[in-house]
Amino acid sequence: MTARESRGSVREGQAPAADAAAGAAPLLAVSDVSKRYQARNGRVDALSQVKVDIADGEFVSIVGPSGCGKSTLMRLVAGLDRPSAGTIHVLGERVTGPSRRTGIVFQEARLLPWRTTLQNILLPAEIEGGHARGRALRSHAQDLLSLVGLDGFADAYPRELSGGMAQRVAMARALLLDPPLLLMDEPFGALDAITREQMNLELLRIWSESRKTVIFITHSVPEAVLLSDRVLAMTPSPGRVRGDIAIDLPRPRSVEHLETPAAAEASLAIRAILENG
Repeated sequence: MTARESRGSVREGQAPAADAAAGAAPLLAVSDVSKRYQARNGRVDALSQVKVDIADGEFVSIVGPSGCGKSTLMRLVAGLDRPSAGTIHVLGERVTGPSRRTGIVFQEARLLPWRTTLQNILLPAEIEGGHARGRALRSHAQDLLSLVGLDGFADAYPRELSGGMAQRVAMARALLLDPPLLLMDEPFGALDAITREQMNLELLRIWSESRKTVIFITHSVPEAVLLSDRVLAMTPSPGRVRGDIAIDLPRPRSVEHLETPAAAEASLAIRAILENG
């Protein structure tokens, strides 16, 4: 049975929820979402009738060619932009703007250079006005520093951190308000290969401890296979979900799992969809 067949037939533009969560309401429901932009040369269709259901606790990666709308979809889920058509619901509530239901990690850490590591992590609470919970949040931020492996760096400034360490701070910041959904837009794309591999393993560890629902955008098929429960493959613009591939690898995972027949099968299935998109 191929990786594609293991999930059964998938309609173009449709990404079904995980089999284990069949019958349960999805944590994230993207229903017939389209996004159009008006450019100088006319209308640009970034997304067309995207349908995605993601269950609580799933790790789902999105792969596709540049310009297929991966980051646009993430911005819509985060409430940073609004769809031209369709609806998005997180925990049954319609997304109409940014909320604490989602945390975001971008490709660049985007740390404020005049703030220490701990102060950068606490920034979402200050923006939300969480001063009344200051002591509890500060304690939680310290716990997150331990979670991301940065004990001893609470007072360090961004200039004193490596690229991988800065992205760990960004992850801790995104987790501060305990969002049920974590969005990650190519967070390791700017790192060197060795650091990127280390960060993938760290992310697997953090996810296993936090059990957040994760949407992870990447151009790397091996990275998507290593991290994910499912991989959604998108077509060129206007972006649609063309395939939904179940990753049948045991957890916990290591880079050695990428050498297994199951990983090779999943990678081939994903590449076939991307090449025929």
